[in-house]
Amino acid sequence: MRYPKTDGKDGFLFLGNHLALDFINTRPVQNGHTTELLIDFRALLRWFQAAGLLSPRELARFQKKWGQSVRARRTVEAVRELREKLRKQVLAWERGHAVRRSSARQLNKLMAQYPMRNKLKPGRNRSTIERWFELRQPEDLYAPLAYNAATLFAEADRRRIRKCAQCVGHFQDTSKKGTRRWCSMRLCGNRLKVAAYAARRRWEAT
Repeated sequence: MRYPKTDGKDGFLFLGNHLALDFINTRPVQNGHTTELLIDFRALLRWFQAAGLLSPRELARFQKKWGQSVRARRTVEAVRELREKLRKQVLAWERGHAVRRSSARQLNKLMAQYPMRNKLKPGRNRSTIERWFELRQPEDLYAPLAYNAATLFAEADRRRIRKCAQCVGHFQDTSKKGTRRWCSMRLCGNRLKVAAYAARRRWEAT
């Protein structure tokens, strides 16, 4: 699975350094208002494509087959519910609490029903194992979401998982010093610096 390396793609934010965190960040606060980015099934598929989980061809095929179905609409609603449960769990986990048994049960159930699969990808000097998921029905979209949420809790350094000091965005701090405070220097970091500069100017003018 490929993974975006920029702050944003196709209107979605990719600044968490982990797919599970980027999934949580699909409900950001913009200009003081909460914005739902997964507004419908097509938006959900677009996020999967932007995240490198679906090709444009797969998106078009799946949208044509399922886009107007009740199952697709219910899947979007259920995916958003999963996202908000994960947000609460990640916030508690960041504060030092253990992963709740109910969260683990839900992720384990989803991974059992919608598993990620492995395939060998030959290379010239070295072959690798690549993870993929079989997409036949809308609910199969759970596979990478559940798997990546589970790997976040199992493998990530909790001390490096943080909520932005300025907004609701979450990120994994991969910097050498481990002192990252903002989801993005370009977004919240610069905004905070501009606000601090304006405050200093106002104080100096009094």
